[in-house]
Amino acid sequence: MKVIIQIPCLNEEETLPSTLADLPTEMPGVDLIETLVIDDGSTDGTVDVAIRNGVDHIIKLPNNRGLATGFQAGMDACLKLGADIVVNTDADNQYSGADIPLLIQPILDGRAEMVVGDRDVDTIAHFSPSKKFLQGFGSWVVRRLSDTEISDATSGFRAYNREAALQLLVVDNFTYTLESLIQAGKARVAVDEVVIHTNAKTRESRLFGSTSAYVRRNGLAILRIYARYEPLKVFFALAAIAGIGAVAAWMPFLIDWIFNGDRTGHIQSLLLGAVLFIVSIQFFALGIIGDLLAGQRVMTQRVFERVRRIELELGVEPTHQLDPPRDRTPV
Repeated sequence: MKVIIQIPCLNEEETLPSTLADLPTEMPGVDLIETLVIDDGSTDGTVDVAIRNGVDHIIKLPNNRGLATGFQAGMDACLKLGADIVVNTDADNQYSGADIPLLIQPILDGRAEMVVGDRDVDTIAHFSPSKKFLQGFGSWVVRRLSDTEISDATSGFRAYNREAALQLLVVDNFTYTLESLIQAGKARVAVDEVVIHTNAKTRESRLFGSTSAYVRRNGLAILRIYARYEPLKVFFALAAIAGIGAVAAWMPFLIDWIFNGDRTGHIQSLLLGAVLFIVSIQFFALGIIGDLLAGQRVMTQRVFERVRRIELELGVEPTHQLDPPRDRTPV
């Protein structure tokens, strides 16, 4: 049983050593543990620090492409490097490396194919109330979309077995956490969660400059993901709202006509109702088109999975791989 722990990095030369030092060197039921660092276009000495600290594999992207792209590149590399289980953790040492055996245990027991570490967000002191609320709301949306019972959908501390990793395809440019869970649920991947510990805060988030930015970007991400996976529900709801508005705008004219026999006047209401009715029809059409595109997305994902399996059979090497020197001296 081979476990590869992947760590997406962007300018993490200061925090990476403590993150690597916190990782376990042996685990029950695991024969081999390797580490993989994904350097997402860092401009500091992240790669040199990774080499000095004994990292087994390095994926070096030529420029900054975002956390989601780095995560996907790491998953591809781990599969090609023969991982039976892939563990993803953050380079800021947010998650306790001592919990990795706990994280992978449901996979080793055959009870799960994907496991998410639950941080118990409400107990994290440095999270603002608005951030806690959005974390909870995002997790609720994911549970509704994916038919899973994950309490902390935005947690990046995760483990995947080989089959779950093969099926994963993240297309969002910003975040992988929400979308990957929804994909797992739609694909009927067995998903479980375990309560984990978090370490003390080491630095401010690189993804968000402020709480308002976090709320804005994560809120838009949730909206996009919901519309992508449930277009009928989203656009039919919008069509219903516009349709109700059209009827409400027509009511003064209809009441006057039915009860008084007067069909004159109310020009503004009639025009507003007509516009809202047209908007309702357009939303309905967009829902149908979105549903057809969602079907195409599922087929594309299945093709991608088959291509991955073919690449593994052919022994294709990971892209952007930088082999660390074998004579490195760990710090």
